Amino acid sequence: MADPAYVRDQMLPPQKAPSTEVGTPRWIRENLFSGPLNTFLTVAALYAVYVVVGTIGPWLSRSVWNASTLQECRAIVEATYGAGKTGACFAVINERWQQILFGFYPRDLYWRPTLTLVLMLVALGPVLFTWVPRVFLWFSFAFPAVAFWLLWGGSVWLPITILLGFGVAYVVFRVLTPINGLLGIVAAIVAPILYWLFICGPLEEAIHSLIPLGLHQLYSDDFGGFLLSTVIGVSGIAFSLPIGILLALGRQSDLFIVKTACVAFIEGFRGVPLITLLFVASLLLNYFLPPGTEFDIILRVIIMVTIFSAAYMAEVIRGGLAALPRGQYEAADSLGLDYWQAQRLIVMPQALKISIPGIVGNFIGLFKDTTLVSFISLQDPLQLVSSIRANQEWNGIYWELFMFVGFLFFLFCFSMSRYSMYLEGKLKTDHR
Repeated sequence: MADPAYVRDQMLPPQKAPSTEVGTPRWIRENLFSGPLNTFLTVAALYAVYVVVGTIGPWLSRSVWNASTLQECRAIVEATYGAGKTGACFAVINERWQQILFGFYPRDLYWRPTLTLVLMLVALGPVLFTWVPRVFLWFSFAFPAVAFWLLWGGSVWLPITILLGFGVAYVVFRVLTPINGLLGIVAAIVAPILYWLFICGPLEEAIHSLIPLGLHQLYSDDFGGFLLSTVIGVSGIAFSLPIGILLALGRQSDLFIVKTACVAFIEGFRGVPLITLLFVASLLLNYFLPPGTEFDIILRVIIMVTIFSAAYMAEVIRGGLAALPRGQYEAADSLGLDYWQAQRLIVMPQALKISIPGIVGNFIGLFKDTTLVSFISLQDPLQLVSSIRANQEWNGIYWELFMFVGFLFFLFCFSMSRYSMYLEGKLKTDHR
């Protein structure tokens, strides 16, 4: 008996999926037009982009990059595109970019901040990337002293004698900690402070009188622009992280004095606006120093910015510590590790991994907050923009300068954000 006609006796070949279900059309349908609300928002966004590009696009397309004054720039635009036309006058960037980047730093000494930037990238290598040889970490620790000497100049022995203070702290800590842990911590903090206050200066002068080596000395009035913002921002970022870690550990300590001191420090500085601390650094700090003491205002600002950022950093890291399950601490105890070994090998790496978004967010906010130094008469990029706009040659220019400054800030902050994402992906241990 023959098979019924409606029974298939062979398989059909597979067919391609509809064009609307694969590739770009599918992505557009699912992400841009998945419903009435999404469709409305997509159309509104496209219209807004059209209006912005239609307004700014012609202005940017008629840019002028070579002119000595704003009037000359406008004359070039009208001669090229017709009367009444306007265009971006980026010639001011071409004329004043060095001032925006270096402030009032002497032109013949631009090699010093440029070399400092190159050395900073070298110093950051072993800190940020595991493929860089660990031996370079020694240079990373010494870089702040090298950068200080290159930027400010003066005797080469000053940064060296300052670094000796950390050696004093290490020796005191190693000697006294086995006797009494609290005594070792307190002595490791007090000893270098006493060394820097009473021994560092005379020792540096004595060595310099025997072997006078140094560079031409500069002062805070010579700094400005992105050089100033980078010095304050990078210094605050580099110093606030280790201080924040110690404060977070101190706040969780079982020692009453240590815990109370850390809580008072953190809550005290988190409750005060940064601009207030900058005014303290500018106006009041000198009253607490010995008579005749010369303390560069940029260094005072760096100290205050570091302290302020460290207080916030401590709370971010404390959140990472609180997120760890109790079993991690118990595992460290079961392995026979002491407190510092447990923190270094088990607890702190995991806490820092959890805290990466908050830490980088703090860093980005700190770098952008460096513009607040304009309130204490330091020439940050925005202050220099105002000075350039006040010049008769460029009086009336506005957007071009702020766009350039904003672009440079974006480069710094976006780079930190991308590295944060890279680090999170590298340290990711789950399989989701």
